[in-house]
Amino acid sequence: MSRRTIQLLTLFSALLIIGVVITQIYWVKQAVELRHRQFNQNAHVALQDVASKLAQVNGVMQTTNPVEQLSPEYFLVNTNATTQPDLLELFIKDSFQKHKLITDFEVGIYDCTTNRMRYGMALSTKNNEKSPTATSGWFKTDKYPYYFGVRFPEQVTYLGGSINGAIWSSILVLVAVSFFAYALFVILRQKQLSEVQRDFVNNMTHELQTPISTIRIAADVLNTETIVQQPERHNRYVRIVQEEISRLQGQVEMVLSMAKAERNALILKEEIINVNDVIASVLVPFEGKITILPEASASIVKADPFHFRCMLTNLIDNALKYSDTDPQVIVKTVNKNNNLVVSVQDQGMGIAPEYQKKIFNQFFRIPYGDVHNVKGFGIGLSYVKQIVRAHGWILNLDSELGKGSTFTITIPSARLNADNV
Repeated sequence: MSRRTIQLLTLFSALLIIGVVITQIYWVKQAVELRHRQFNQNAHVALQDVASKLAQVNGVMQTTNPVEQLSPEYFLVNTNATTQPDLLELFIKDSFQKHKLITDFEVGIYDCTTNRMRYGMALSTKNNEKSPTATSGWFKTDKYPYYFGVRFPEQVTYLGGSINGAIWSSILVLVAVSFFAYALFVILRQKQLSEVQRDFVNNMTHELQTPISTIRIAADVLNTETIVQQPERHNRYVRIVQEEISRLQGQVEMVLSMAKAERNALILKEEIINVNDVIASVLVPFEGKITILPEASASIVKADPFHFRCMLTNLIDNALKYSDTDPQVIVKTVNKNNNLVVSVQDQGMGIAPEYQKKIFNQFFRIPYGDVHNVKGFGIGLSYVKQIVRAHGWILNLDSELGKGSTFTITIPSARLNADNV
């Protein structure tokens, strides 16, 4: 399956998931609004029945629209006469049960002589319990001399309970969608890892073939009878074999070290080394292509010499690979704030801001379309990061696209050897 097809499939799946979630939320919202309207209608009808019964008992004429809703949970009922609390309780509970309003509610009766709500009582159609409740904050009106108010403090709970089925179905849909999204993520992740593994194997095969081919050619030359009679040429090819074997060993060791670092099994063999001397020895094979500025006077540290050399070689190789035909690479050491700072600076193509953190990820290589002119495993900078972290040092990157990059390794004063002092 092509990358384009996977991208389209991912986009379509994401839109489908979003559509399902939005649709489910819409229907739940519609269900809540419908339940709310049904509740209000049932409450209106039930309270109208109560007003009708009270009018018959009191022998007064009932008004046309005795029920008025002042808020989503508060109703006023015009009675045109005084109301007996016990009778009101009986009529309300009977009417609510008749109209399937099984919920808690509060009742307050308006007293026109004191201009306040009196007889605040909390009741329920679920049971026969009741308890006094405050009515001081209830709304009042000047439209009617006699009326009572009814509040539904648990209307939200009532409405929520009435749509439990819709809520649970929504939860099931979201769970199913989540599993689908996770499965899609795993599939795409596995494909990405498969592509990374394939690229790594191809790059590693190509990189290993170079020193092997060089060693084979050098071995063929050394196997000739005339080479013994040419000491300088013989020594040069022997040196080539040694260098390529060292390079091959370094590449293999780097891969193994990355695997150990992932398992937290990387063990450093620390020794006392002079950073300036090690850098000078590392730069010998580059035949003057690199400028070294050993300005640090305190350069003796405790570190793993092999991994330090490999780390520095990776930074230099990286600087050369991403420079033009006339690379200008500077390796510099300075003492700053009692710390030892080692920097590798180039004036190459630089790194875009969006890639400056990603380049330290394993196997990541900056994309340049479908063309990869720069060779490598894609683990060099990841290896550098792991070695710096294992030593307890600090790694920083300062780069600007088109102007080059500077990798800086700061060795804290606590890691410097006492001989520096």
